[in-house]
Amino acid sequence: MFKNTLNKNFIVITASLFVLFNAGCTSVSDKEQVSLSHGIDESAGNVSTYIITTDSATYHLEKEGGGLSSMIDKDGIDWIGFTNEKGSGWKGEYRGFPNAIHKQDGNYFHAMNAGTDVSNSVVEIETKQHVRITFTSGNGQWQGQWDFYPERLDFTMSKVSAGHHYWIQYEGVPGGKMDETDFWFASQNPTPQPIKEPFLGDLPSPEWIAFGDKEQSRVLYLLHHEDDEYPDNYVSRPYMTVFGFGRSNKRKFLDTPQTFSIGFVESTEYLKVDEAVKRVLR
Repeated sequence: MFKNTLNKNFIVITASLFVLFNAGCTSVSDKEQVSLSHGIDESAGNVSTYIITTDSATYHLEKEGGGLSSMIDKDGIDWIGFTNEKGSGWKGEYRGFPNAIHKQDGNYFHAMNAGTDVSNSVVEIETKQHVRITFTSGNGQWQGQWDFYPERLDFTMSKVSAGHHYWIQYEGVPGGKMDETDFWFASQNPTPQPIKEPFLGDLPSPEWIAFGDKEQSRVLYLLHHEDDEYPDNYVSRPYMTVFGFGRSNKRKFLDTPQTFSIGFVESTEYLKVDEAVKRVLR
């Protein structure tokens, strides 16, 4: 009798604690870490965009051209700085990601400027952890798949026009403005390089590069998931960076479906960035 009473009381107490604990907790899977909305990117010239908000960044994906017009960090700083003003050149209209298809059976996957051709898009996945938007070029020969996760964005060139080539580029402004405080480092060298220091060569596996600003506590990285022997090229331009996977000067080398990631790491230390990109690959 005494034992039964103790067991019943124990069960009641345990159940009560379970209810109280769960009433104040939300599992990671239930927490909304990626959300999709629709709006206007005013800084880009009032272009219409998908707005994807995550734990690490806010992305504006321009709806007609199929490229990023803004990538905003936790402090509200835009690391791309695109504007559709014709003639703005390096000051705005050239900027973006992935800026992949240029004079190769069209001009696609760039935030819409005077030289961009129109693409069509569809939202294929929309959950609290993952948003997928796929763009198909107006001529039907190219397809780009955007996968947004809490900590990063993956872009996959899922269809390549036969006989043509592309590159994957980041053309933007580290820390919100291109200046002497900016730097880069990459998988081939842990030493930070001045932002005006060029690079041309095949980045060693895993192929990645990161851009930062000495006044900021984070970097923006770009990662190529597949290793190859094609050149990767960084050059500085007035007002913006120009980095391309599968690029040598103005030549393009990529001609098969491949995946690339872009995201922020909340550190400027080489080893922490290296660990972060390797986690993505795992």
